[in-house]
Amino acid sequence: DAKHLVPNKMRDFFCTINLDQEEVFRTQVVEKSLSPYFGEEFYFEIPRTFQWLSFYIYDKSVLQKDLRIGKVSIKKEDLCNYTGKENWFMLQPVDSNSEVQGKVHLELKLNELITDNGSVCQQLVVHIKECHGLPLINGQNCDPYATVSLVGPSRNDQKKTKVKKKTSNPQFNETFYFEVTRSSSYTKKSQFQVEEEDIEKLEVRVDLWNNGNLVQDIFLGEIKVPVKVLRNDSFQAWYLLQPRENGNKSSKTDDLGSLRLNICYTEDSVLPSEYYASLRNLLLKSSDVQPISASAGYILSEVCRDKYDAVLPLVRLLLHHHKLVPFVAAVAELDLKDTQEANTIFRGNSLATRCVDEMMKIVGKHYLKVTLKPVIDEICESLKPCEIDPIKLKEGDNVEINMENLRYYVDKVFREIVRSSISCPTLMCDVFYSLRHLAAKRFPNDPHVQYSAVSSFVFLRFFAVAVVSPHTFHLRPHHPDAQTSRTLTLISKAIQTLGSWGSLTKSKLSSFKETFMCEFFKTFQEEKFTESVKKFLDDVSSTESKEPSGLSEPVHLKEGEMYKRAQGRTRIGKKNFKKRWFCLTSREFTYHKQQDKEPIFTIPIKNILAVEKLDESSFNKKNMFQVLHGEKPLYIQANNCVEASEWIEALCRVTRCNQKRLNFYHPSAFLNGNWLCCKATIENTVGCARCTADVPADTQIEIDGDREAERIYSLFTINMSKLQKLEEACGSIAVYQGPRKEPDDYSNFTIEDSVATFHTLKQIIDIVEKLNESHEKYQKKRSSSAKYGSE
Repeated sequence: DAKHLVPNKMRDFFCTINLDQEEVFRTQVVEKSLSPYFGEEFYFEIPRTFQWLSFYIYDKSVLQKDLRIGKVSIKKEDLCNYTGKENWFMLQPVDSNSEVQGKVHLELKLNELITDNGSVCQQLVVHIKECHGLPLINGQNCDPYATVSLVGPSRNDQKKTKVKKKTSNPQFNETFYFEVTRSSSYTKKSQFQVEEEDIEKLEVRVDLWNNGNLVQDIFLGEIKVPVKVLRNDSFQAWYLLQPRENGNKSSKTDDLGSLRLNICYTEDSVLPSEYYASLRNLLLKSSDVQPISASAGYILSEVCRDKYDAVLPLVRLLLHHHKLVPFVAAVAELDLKDTQEANTIFRGNSLATRCVDEMMKIVGKHYLKVTLKPVIDEICESLKPCEIDPIKLKEGDNVEINMENLRYYVDKVFREIVRSSISCPTLMCDVFYSLRHLAAKRFPNDPHVQYSAVSSFVFLRFFAVAVVSPHTFHLRPHHPDAQTSRTLTLISKAIQTLGSWGSLTKSKLSSFKETFMCEFFKTFQEEKFTESVKKFLDDVSSTESKEPSGLSEPVHLKEGEMYKRAQGRTRIGKKNFKKRWFCLTSREFTYHKQQDKEPIFTIPIKNILAVEKLDESSFNKKNMFQVLHGEKPLYIQANNCVEASEWIEALCRVTRCNQKRLNFYHPSAFLNGNWLCCKATIENTVGCARCTADVPADTQIEIDGDREAERIYSLFTINMSKLQKLEEACGSIAVYQGPRKEPDDYSNFTIEDSVATFHTLKQIIDIVEKLNESHEKYQKKRSSSAKYGSE
């Protein structure tokens, strides 16, 4: 959220997330506010190197260009200082002199020349080779050029490269010569003094600019290299472009407002699979350990400050190796031991509830799409008013009509949910089956508890959450507007209430905070709703096999808007780029003129031969990739680097097992009668570059087990002091047959069996120490091959 934004009047604001200058996500627009609350969460892989993670606040405009109010920029090296906690950041002004990204490749050399008259001078040779990753200007590749200057106290010699058109990766390959010292008589003493005096104060400065033609040129970044570091040596390196020194300085920074962020940034070096064998085996045996609190999986959640940090990699690893269901059952049983009232079952944020939540998000994606997407689309596109709160009614609204609209939507969403049990993933059913029977065993005298154990997850934590935030679960491509968000919130409240076992009784209705919701639910007091919920919960918590008809449906994997190059199948067909809606299922890859329209081009998954990145030089466009199939390659441009990476990964996963996959491909396009990469003139010639390595073939659950193991190792490493403290506590309990008078060091830990817990802790610490050694060897090898000034 943000507060005290300028201008000091109610406006419509949104926020974007940028890697350097590239926008990768944006929030919904918050209307008429000075302190907008966004409340949104974005999780993404970073597919490229970057310098800054930035957040821009925009003032939304209908007729004009959106106005950038201010920004928060955090250097990559500083992200670890803010990770895992909320911080308020003062907004900084958006200054063109500070908006930089990319790098430049330079070669510098200092020569000593003897002139015709016998005098000596120093000559500086600057070879500017190329730049990489320059920003887009107004959504297009820039027209860059560079100025190369030799700057000192009393001199500023400047030279300029040629302008390169429409590229973010210009190849300059130009050399410039500068006289460093004034000519002097050929004596070592005078030459030495002049050289030292001048070189100490001289620096090479390279400025990158976008050629504005008829408008002002735009600054893209600069680098400075002191001449004194060269001496008589040749030196070349990549340099990251920097903002101008005065780029961020302003006297008005306090007036722009502030932005609150909670950032969690992780960077892991994943070693080969065999290094994680011991850690992986220890974690996979967690469900077999008695008691479960002595297992490696449970201990991981105990030592992490935020349980979510532990749950995400743990659930993914156990899912990957088919060990999640017994682990969830074991931790749920421990959870139930501390539950005294049946009506509070699984309501807290325990390890068990977090594991089930994460499991549903991962394996329930397709289930949500086939169940809710059609009705969510109808709600978002029909825009029927549904406000029933008298205080929030707009002028001219009819509360009775609004209530009818809301009732229609609630009925429809509810009907879709209770009819969807056939589509519920088997893994979810297995987990619900375990929870149901554990609850009945814990509260044998309560006939309803077995249902509330399941409904607390599937209704309250799954369907109701997806209804209120459809964009988070990829049910909608964009954020709903304010009125639709309010409608979805009211529907979500209704679904929570209808799904809560026994919630339609009068005693439950009287507990509503809002009187208008109480009145609304009086129309729902019918036996059929309770019976429908009961039958649905019976179905989704059953281990009986389902009808095969549901399994033949294609799995929906990804969809979104991108640009594709026209196939040019006719002689007069213009080969331009057009915006299209793309859809990937486990059966086919299609694009459409608009969302929900019939496909205008279809590629069966079995026909895809390769999916690879496309060189930017092909069409002077960033974030491009190619889908190779029976016909000509399909060239696609994604909206940003994150989106491109996600599409390539999804397409690679679903096509990995295709029998006719290519081993070689062309990194560039076939244009004007030849391949740009290898200059071959035959269009169907074999590719000149080897296809990228295969990726795990699991289309529904995209999990890299080694990566999750590395993340868990990192968490154990960060919390090593807690592991050691817990180990000491177990030793103390074992020796003294119970806690001593000073239990503070381990009073927050669950220690049911000190001997078993001690044994597991010793194994964890030994494994972490061995992995530490492997990582140290890797880092030494990496640092020994690194060069100053390189990436």
